[in-house]
Amino acid sequence: MFIFKKIADLKQFLHTQNGSIGFVPTMGALHKGHLSLIEKAKQENSLTVCSIFVNPAQFNDKNDFEKYPMTLSSDIDLLSQVGTDLLFLPSIDAIYPNGIDQLDDYDIGFLDTVLDGKFRPGHFKGVCNVIDRLSDAVAPTAMYMGEKDFQQCLVVKRLLELKNSSVKLITCPTRRETNGLAMSSRNELLSKGARERASAIYYCLKSIRDEMDKTPFSDLQDRYIRYLDSNSFETEYLLLADAETLELMTDFNSSKKMVVLTASRLEGVRLIDNLRMN
Repeated sequence: MFIFKKIADLKQFLHTQNGSIGFVPTMGALHKGHLSLIEKAKQENSLTVCSIFVNPAQFNDKNDFEKYPMTLSSDIDLLSQVGTDLLFLPSIDAIYPNGIDQLDDYDIGFLDTVLDGKFRPGHFKGVCNVIDRLSDAVAPTAMYMGEKDFQQCLVVKRLLELKNSSVKLITCPTRRETNGLAMSSRNELLSKGARERASAIYYCLKSIRDEMDKTPFSDLQDRYIRYLDSNSFETEYLLLADAETLELMTDFNSSKKMVVLTASRLEGVRLIDNLRMN
């Protein structure tokens, strides 16, 4: 596996390669969900590139940025084991030569005002900036992202449209731990007991899907927010949306593709998840 830290060196090397490039952008602390993206990229492309960059521009909470798990040594081992061709490890200065206060603006519409856009102001501006800059460095054929970050996938899709990019966005199903908890780097910040209790999130999402044919969403929403709160969660949102546009919905409509999305904190760790309803 080749490792590059400088954009110029990366571009020079990639210029000598032929065939398609599959790109998996990450913030490290890799788990099986990330590795499944690498494996899919390998199946579908001539060259597979992974980046590890903890993007300060997408953290609206400085403490959250400082607490983000860093496991670079084990990450490199995992990427080597699954046969990643190239790892890109840029510095903050390489991605933001003018500093993180000099960010570009992107018109992503209402996606910046709902769900994580509402609860994490500036978050998606940071996501757009880093994905735009990483894409420019790697020039991939296809980019691979997990559906656990459902809203982020739609934001990146919008970004690629704004840029008239030829990059194809491939979204892959959420990978889960044995208890149903969506795999996430942030899970490492939970105590063992909290990691088990966190399975309640997936339980609520499944229960809503199971009961959607006989109970209005507002009733299920109230019931399962109370359930989460009674299990030591601090729920930010539990909402129903159109799975293609992310427009919020007040009740189930079988004629549309639907998704329920949630964000909660447990032991101060912010956990997001979602489940398609149909």
